[in-house]
Amino acid sequence: MQYVQPDVGNLQGVYRKGVEAIEVALFQTGVAAAIAAPLMSNWLIVMGGFVIGGWLASRWAHNASSIGMQYAGLGLYVLMQSILFAPMLYIAQAVAPGAIESAAVVTLLGFGGLTAVAFVSRKDFSFLGGIIKWGGVMALVAIVSGMIFGFQLGTFFSIAMVGLAGASVLWDTSNVLHHFPENRYVGAALELFASLALMFWYILRLFMSSRD
Repeated sequence: MQYVQPDVGNLQGVYRKGVEAIEVALFQTGVAAAIAAPLMSNWLIVMGGFVIGGWLASRWAHNASSIGMQYAGLGLYVLMQSILFAPMLYIAQAVAPGAIESAAVVTLLGFGGLTAVAFVSRKDFSFLGGIIKWGGVMALVAIVSGMIFGFQLGTFFSIAMVGLAGASVLWDTSNVLHHFPENRYVGAALELFASLALMFWYILRLFMSSRD
């Protein structure tokens, strides 16, 4: 059976360009500033959005049977991620110049390194699935608890989430190599992009917190 890695690679550029185009539109039209104001008061909602968004992307990737539905899921996910990123990018641009670029470089290096490990070792990392799901549930519990009881999730939580995102990249890349058939390349890309976005989000939080 043929697997999906060449098609997933081609979609990486499409995903990045799509997010960049939407972000440019949000900033140029002033929408980014408008949505940043209400979300700045409760980052926990946005953080929860990334965790839940990643879970939904994974579900869609595994369950969408047609290419059309997979593309629909990818399009909705790109739009959702762009909106969730807008307030963080808006604030980072204002209070931590250079943080966005630094976080992007670290994220790409980490993503590239983890992807290389999966490709070179050819190991099946499917055993990480249960750990990632457990970690995602615990992250949601922490986020909801923070919303209810009013405590902040600090640096150690962000570090843990970067680790969880890294494990997700290994798991997703392993799925691309070993488990996703050729006609599921869009779904495979959707799942992998969710892990990449989660990693960038929390690395950016770490860079911003280090400049407070």
